[in-house]
Amino acid sequence: MFQRFILAVQRSSIASTDKRQTLSLVARDTTNGFMTIVRQLFMMSGVIAMTALAMMFIKPELTDKFKDLSPYAEAEEEETAAPVPAPNLAALMHAPGQTGSNPYKQAGLSEEDSKMLGNQRQQQWVTNWLAKRYHIANDATNMLVSAAYLTAKEIKLDPLLILSVMAIESGLNPFAESPVGAQGLMQVMSKVHHDKFQEMGGVKAALNPVANIKVGALILKDYVTRGGSVEAGLKMYVGAADAENDSGYGSRVLNEYKRLKDVSAGKNVPTFFSPPAPVARPVEAAAKPEAAEVKAPVEAKKDQIATL
Repeated sequence: MFQRFILAVQRSSIASTDKRQTLSLVARDTTNGFMTIVRQLFMMSGVIAMTALAMMFIKPELTDKFKDLSPYAEAEEEETAAPVPAPNLAALMHAPGQTGSNPYKQAGLSEEDSKMLGNQRQQQWVTNWLAKRYHIANDATNMLVSAAYLTAKEIKLDPLLILSVMAIESGLNPFAESPVGAQGLMQVMSKVHHDKFQEMGGVKAALNPVANIKVGALILKDYVTRGGSVEAGLKMYVGAADAENDSGYGSRVLNEYKRLKDVSAGKNVPTFFSPPAPVARPVEAAAKPEAAEVKAPVEAKKDQIATL
């Protein structure tokens, strides 16, 4: 009787052990199966992604079709449906087909003014050289140079002098701003010369390239006239009228001016000169960037003002 009881207990224990082992095997197989499925899904996703990238590389037009499948496509379309209009820069460009002619002479300018402004080919030489020297897109440089030439035509000032000041002041960066508040291509102190921006929409127009060039050029011409020479005018423009020297600012501008004159004459002028680095200047005048290079000053006599 007792032996039968022992045998029954042993059989029950063996059955319970077998059941636990079976459940453990089932759980392990289930886990392994799940992990295998996950790995296969990741592998398939990777293969699909690589295939899609390869297809877009072979057929770039498929990129737009894949974008249409994005859930954010509609939102992007809504955001781009009403783009902000770009400023009208077409007025800054001359009509094509005038490469070899002088468009300014046709506008009723004097022979002296026409010679000062040059022709379209010379303007293009200047544009290409400045674009390479200051690492700016050619189209953007063309717009800035065209604006400078149009301003020069309007106020009767040498466009190459305007461009030289722009280059030394801001490196042709229309959004340049100094710690003391000088802004734009010509680094005009808009708070000091706010009255000159009134007809252009107020001081907010200081970062508008066309407005900045015009106001800066008017200030420069006024200083050159009052100073009696280009060099004196540049000294006033940089805010060093009462100082013994202008830290080489005028020399740098006139050196750049000479390079541009050579470029407009068709000469091969290197573009690897180190552009000047910005520096501090007095707050009371239109703030100027400064460079480390200091060269011998180039005198400009009063009788030269009429040609600038």
